[in-house]
Amino acid sequence: MTAAARRGERTRSVDVQAALEEAAHRVLLREGPGAVTVRAVAAEAGVAPMGVYNHLGGKDGLVASILIRGFDGLTAAISAGGEPDPVVRLRRCGERYREFALANPQHYAVMFEAALLMESPSADVEQHATAAFMALVEKVQYGMDRGAFRPGDAVELAQQIWSTVHGAVALELKGLVLTPDPAATYAELLELIARGVAAGGAEGAGAGAARSGRRAAKVSRPR
Repeated sequence: MTAAARRGERTRSVDVQAALEEAAHRVLLREGPGAVTVRAVAAEAGVAPMGVYNHLGGKDGLVASILIRGFDGLTAAISAGGEPDPVVRLRRCGERYREFALANPQHYAVMFEAALLMESPSADVEQHATAAFMALVEKVQYGMDRGAFRPGDAVELAQQIWSTVHGAVALELKGLVLTPDPAATYAELLELIARGVAAGGAEGAGAGAARSGRRAAKVSRPR
């Protein structure tokens, strides 16, 4: 057998890495975050445990691959569409956020509940996580640029929106929504957010009431 033939029999490093990442994904979905170990993933992929260290750097690499896959999936979900109406676009983003979380509870737990911990922070994971958040920021900025949302810091407003929908989704995943129809409750929450971010919302209404009061006082003031 020639050297070239022997090289052809060897599995390429990139293929082994992909096989391990897919194995980690399968173990997570089948058995949950607690089952994602170096030995379990190696066995699932059909390689020696040392392969996890050689190709992914150990368990941190497995967790990073799961996190990146999760954040990329979330980014794709909330970036879908492209509705021209800013309010509709933001509402659909919120709907798709919930849909992703309910369809991928294991990934969501790893992403946001530290169900799998990394010993060292990963710049790659941070980059992918930030991309998911920026997909929301872009929708907020889109609404501000078109005068549909009250002006301000798009990052700050996006953080407030995310905090709200994440809290609602986290409660639902834990079975802690006490209303009879969680989907309807969430839809009402999105409407509440839409009213809150709208240009001339509560702040504008308050200013309008103040102006009305001044006009009334002026009319009733004796001459």
